[in-house]
Amino acid sequence: MDVTAVSRFAATFVTDTTNPPTPRPRRLRHGRYDLVEVADVIIALICFGATNSTLTNANANHHGHHSTGVLVLVAFVVCAPLALRTRFPLSAWAFSAAALIWSSLIIPPGSLGGPAVPVAGALVYALCLYAVTVRCRPRIVVAATAVTVAGAAFIDPGAMPQAVFLIAVPILLGVVVRVRRSGERQLEEQERRHSGERALLEERQRIARELHDVVAHHMSVIAIQAEAAPYKTADPPPELVESFGEIRASALAGLAELRRVLGVLRTGGQDTAPQPGLADLDTLLDSARSGGVSVTVTCSGNPVTLPEGVDLSAYRIVQEALSNAMRHAPGSHVQVHVAYRPDSLALEVCNDAVSAVPILAGIGDRAAGGGHGLVGMRERTTMLGGSLEAGPTGDGGFRVTAILPVSPPEEEARLRRPTPSSWAVTPTTSSRATGPRPPTPTASLTA
Repeated sequence: MDVTAVSRFAATFVTDTTNPPTPRPRRLRHGRYDLVEVADVIIALICFGATNSTLTNANANHHGHHSTGVLVLVAFVVCAPLALRTRFPLSAWAFSAAALIWSSLIIPPGSLGGPAVPVAGALVYALCLYAVTVRCRPRIVVAATAVTVAGAAFIDPGAMPQAVFLIAVPILLGVVVRVRRSGERQLEEQERRHSGERALLEERQRIARELHDVVAHHMSVIAIQAEAAPYKTADPPPELVESFGEIRASALAGLAELRRVLGVLRTGGQDTAPQPGLADLDTLLDSARSGGVSVTVTCSGNPVTLPEGVDLSAYRIVQEALSNAMRHAPGSHVQVHVAYRPDSLALEVCNDAVSAVPILAGIGDRAAGGGHGLVGMRERTTMLGGSLEAGPTGDGGFRVTAILPVSPPEEEARLRRPTPSSWAVTPTTSSRATGPRPPTPTASLTA
């Protein structure tokens, strides 16, 4: 006989086709003891006593054809599988099915005037079949159902309706419980996956802030020092000026690349949809008006084409302020002012008080601690090197003011393409030479 085949066959009844038991709630466990297993043992003992008593009385009423030992053995074999169904459900079911067939051969149906199988034996078999349905693979459940039908037809063909009912109830209950547990496991898996994704996004945001705070600062310092270095000596050689210009250009290119990487870390990937800007402000205002607030917009200065980052940040700041005004100050009047300045874009969003609720952007009652809306606004302005002020007004309203630096295209081009002649100026305030001091570094060098 092939030992491997025997081992595989034995494993089928023990672990191979059986799912592990579902962890019991705390109320169903007492230390190391599973209260369900304890209940199975108690029920098995009760069924054993009831079956033995029933068989003994029936045997006495029918002239004692069977010995007491046989009756005790039949009662034990029929009821014992219930104690195994939690740990080995398939083995318990097979043991119970074989016990019912064997008992029908030892005590033929109708010989003692009772049912074809003991009532307690049928109960034990139904509980074992339920455990198989809940924990075994579907093909095993189908095979167990077929074996049950065939066994019922073998024991007592006239009792098939009762047998079908006995089969249907535990199987249907087992399917319902199995589907419910499967749904709960899938929900738990989704929650774990979403929790992991949320932790990943938070880590990306943390890395993005660290990159901004550390790397961008040092690269800005490198660019400023490279710009100011030629002014520290009189008549610097053209080669030296050119080298410092290349260093400065590389630093600025690195800052631009850092901002691009910073955007990937914050969003988790490249954006494929067109990003909104101040050109879409009318649609945003219509949405705010439909949400219960009246909005007026004023504009000053000469409108110019803004860089994509500044345009998107300005739109998001106004969007956040308006959306939170709709939530926290419905019915208020909101004033939006957009000012185009030579070197920056100024935004001011202010709402008046409604029912003594001084709140805008969801931060009126959290101004000290800062809500998510205010944090997002500050991050956007800080990323561009700007500033943000938010706080209550004297009349009970709330105001948000943001300044976003903007470098004109020609200034940006000049900063990125330094020429040696622009630095070939004799400095005056130096220990070695005289000349004008270098200009103060512009805001475009900040990250």
